[in-house]
Amino acid sequence: MRIESQRLDLHNKFIMDYQMEVKDLLAHFDYNPYKENVFKERKKDLKEQQFQRETLADVLHSINQRWSATEATHKNIEKLRDQNSVVVIGGQQAGILTGPLYTINKIVSIISLAKQQEELLGIPVLPVFWIAGEDHDFAEVNHIFLPEETGLRKFSIEDHHKERTAVSQRKLNKEQTYRWLETTFRSLKETAYTKQLFQTLHDKLMTSSTFVDFFASFIHEIFADTGLILVDSGNKEIRQLESTYFHEMIEKQPEISRVVYRSLQSMRTKGYHVSVDANEQDGHLFVEQEGERILLQKDGRNWVGKNNECQYSNQELLEIAKETPERLSNNVVTRPLMQEKLFPTLAFFAGPSEAAYWSILKNAFHSLSLKMPPVLPRVSLTLVDEKLLKLLNKYDIDSISAIDNGVQTQKMNWLSAQASSPVEEMTFQLKEAIKMGHQPLKEVTKDLTDDVSQYADKNLQLLLQQVDKLSKRINKEFSQKYHMQLKEFDYIQMHLKPENGLQERTWNITYFLNHHGFEWVKQINNYTFDWKKQHYIVYL
Repeated sequence: MRIESQRLDLHNKFIMDYQMEVKDLLAHFDYNPYKENVFKERKKDLKEQQFQRETLADVLHSINQRWSATEATHKNIEKLRDQNSVVVIGGQQAGILTGPLYTINKIVSIISLAKQQEELLGIPVLPVFWIAGEDHDFAEVNHIFLPEETGLRKFSIEDHHKERTAVSQRKLNKEQTYRWLETTFRSLKETAYTKQLFQTLHDKLMTSSTFVDFFASFIHEIFADTGLILVDSGNKEIRQLESTYFHEMIEKQPEISRVVYRSLQSMRTKGYHVSVDANEQDGHLFVEQEGERILLQKDGRNWVGKNNECQYSNQELLEIAKETPERLSNNVVTRPLMQEKLFPTLAFFAGPSEAAYWSILKNAFHSLSLKMPPVLPRVSLTLVDEKLLKLLNKYDIDSISAIDNGVQTQKMNWLSAQASSPVEEMTFQLKEAIKMGHQPLKEVTKDLTDDVSQYADKNLQLLLQQVDKLSKRINKEFSQKYHMQLKEFDYIQMHLKPENGLQERTWNITYFLNHHGFEWVKQINNYTFDWKKQHYIVYL
């Protein structure tokens, strides 16, 4: 396996300026993550915080045991009791079969930096992945895309729960999920790895109660022996640990909402896109009612549902935080604050959009007497297997160009070049000759009635249309003649520019595990990444 760093043309002003260390942007963060010794500085700052290390370790042992974690994970959880230990953390929703590849890329990032910093700092640096089980957007996690011919097919799984039920609370219908798994695997080419992969997923399914269980146990299989620690934000035991933190967020809500709103306006004024809407009335918390999550806003001293579904006084919400904290959950603003309260965070890994919205949270952290951890954009990977590489070489296509722009232009250029004479140029020349030959007849009609003049115009258009029809027929014949070659261009497009985006946003790891097994993931986990490099291509 070969890994190469490359720079893409992503047109992302935030990421470009962030990696170029633009001061006006970095002013929205407590640390410059690319600064030398930044993690030594962060390590020192963490000494001022207190954490529920003992209780948190006990809970993490329990839930990771349920997900069949390896001994390496449990050893790392035990290290969390060490007052000097820190974590590298990042999170994502619990996508079915792990969801898009960017989830895998984020975990790879976490594991890699934790290894690097443990060696440099001489303390336990533990990799932690935060599963956003409290999220209720099931449409984002209920499907994967797999290739069929030269296009991607969406495989979705249905669910009977209420729309706003958290994923952690969505019980798996094992029979239905097994049928979905069978249908999904029928679209995959059978390889030496297929039967074992299917059996592994079947076994994970049979021991899972929820979608989060299924996700977590498969992640532990993929990253076995890395020591990766998983935590479910929707887990009831975790919520019990968060009780006092919810209390603090409720009390500090006016300040949190105010500073977040102002930071958002500042970022927009500076020309950065932040995919979060926020105003000073936002509560930035959810409450569970009749099995559904309801986003709260402030109306004076009261907390009300965004669509007036419920109403609580400040004291009533504080009681919920104390007595039944599992009913409360965080949104994109307060989730990072909760994460910081729970874990001694050396660094946080974010996706591009995620890093942008963290830029509005600095003063929200300060309102809870916290410093925002160093924020690093996760590594971005594109996987290129042997067949794909052969096709790129066959048509002399640069992989970076294909990732940036796709190959549709090269496809049409290649097809045009197969004609002994260029069809498009010949079509243009014939149409110009017809126009010139037709002009004398048009001149004669000037002295005749308007009907004859209009008929001449229509006649010319009909002649030109016939030429276009001939040109299209010729091109169609060429397309049929070179059908296999055109499918190869589509194959490249599907792998490197699917849905006009990066591979990591659409493809799922199951395809690659089916073709190449698990060994390549282990090799990536041993690679030392440079966090200022924008993109890597992995040649499998």
